[in-house]
Amino acid sequence: MRLASSFDAAAAISGTASVQLASLGDEDRLSATTDEIVAWLEEQNFTGTSRNILDIGCGIGRFEHALSKSFNRMVGIDISSRMISIASERCVALRNVELRQTSGLDLAEFDDSSFDCVLAVDSFPYLVLAGMAERHFDEIARVLKRPGWLAVLNYSYRGSFFLDSADVSRLAEAHQLRVVINGEKPFRSWDGDAFLLTRGGGTLLRDASSDTEPEALKNALIRRRKS
Repeated sequence: MRLASSFDAAAAISGTASVQLASLGDEDRLSATTDEIVAWLEEQNFTGTSRNILDIGCGIGRFEHALSKSFNRMVGIDISSRMISIASERCVALRNVELRQTSGLDLAEFDDSSFDCVLAVDSFPYLVLAGMAERHFDEIARVLKRPGWLAVLNYSYRGSFFLDSADVSRLAEAHQLRVVINGEKPFRSWDGDAFLLTRGGGTLLRDASSDTEPEALKNALIRRRKS
């Protein structure tokens, strides 16, 4: 409830800054980052006109709007009523978008194997802070189809790639997910860490063995330093 109130207050000041403080409330800055993330998702073969996508922490609905022609159905959920209100205005003409305010405790309102993809952009840091990250991995694994894909952009704000990578790898293994992209920094306008996971027979552009191996962690760190 405290987090929801904080997001409501931030959105009342600036919807743009409330979903990305680095945008400084500038819609063009936020759009540039959104476009980069959209291009990255499409490059990873994450989207598709037959796919149903769940967006955890949808904020003001920027990905629902930006990706509206690249999915069959997208459900955006957020704990902030004000953000959901802004998102609803933004996406009012999009019939394949559904927006819901949620408690943030779980995904109990969704059936098993109901989504092809789950997207979480800058929402897991708050789940980690609230001690809800493991429960959400449980829930994501439940609602994902086989094959299924999970994109987590920023796992936490702890400032440690190794802690985040270790947590994501551990949770992936526990829920029969495979880490394909392990904490890379692929964006120029935003410093978010990208994790991409697949479940049960997914075919992605990359192939990778378990990223918990030291060599894989070393290679990921080298890529981060170059970006």
